Amino acid sequence: MNHYFQQARFLQSATTRKTLPAERGLEIAFAGRSNAGKSSVINQVCSQKSLARTSKTPGRTQLINFFCLPDGDFLVDLPGYGYAKVPEPVKLEWQKFIESYLTQRNTLRGLVLVMDIRHPMTEYDQTMLRWAQGRALPVHILLNKADKLTRGASANVLLQVRKTLSGFGVVSVQTFSALSKNGLDECWDILDQWLGRDADRQG
Repeated sequence: MNHYFQQARFLQSATTRKTLPAERGLEIAFAGRSNAGKSSVINQVCSQKSLARTSKTPGRTQLINFFCLPDGDFLVDLPGYGYAKVPEPVKLEWQKFIESYLTQRNTLRGLVLVMDIRHPMTEYDQTMLRWAQGRALPVHILLNKADKLTRGASANVLLQVRKTLSGFGVVSVQTFSALSKNGLDECWDILDQWLGRDADRQG
């Protein structure tokens, strides 16, 4: 268990740039298609059952949610994209808000991009990668729901995704399962590196 991330606490939500918290500390954002299991990933990373709200109806998260860490840094839950049953103008507003956050937030240190390993590198995923590339923001991809595939099939998807990433800047990728916790230590290592922390693996 990583006790540092276990201490994450909800701080506030934002719906517009004006309602974003003041820029202080470092931020790591989590993004992904609405049915990729992003909220479950955040809960697993923080060893909490309900820190990030999960829903049986993908696309319910319409806010940018900020979770404060003990040293004053933040994990940031971005709205899920590509699935929500909302009017197109609302989708476009979400997209503009997310894009402005990713491209203009000075305290943003890295982006964790959660994908369903059975449906990786969607058009929306590639848009997120391009936004990150535009500001030289490092990205770590979690191919979530790896428990749904055999080990061999998971390895094949991982290899194929790596082959498609050469043109997207600084991007790393791993398999992950929010259900079985497979890949959790590797994910923690990346987060610790981005926040400039020595890894805490006691517990």
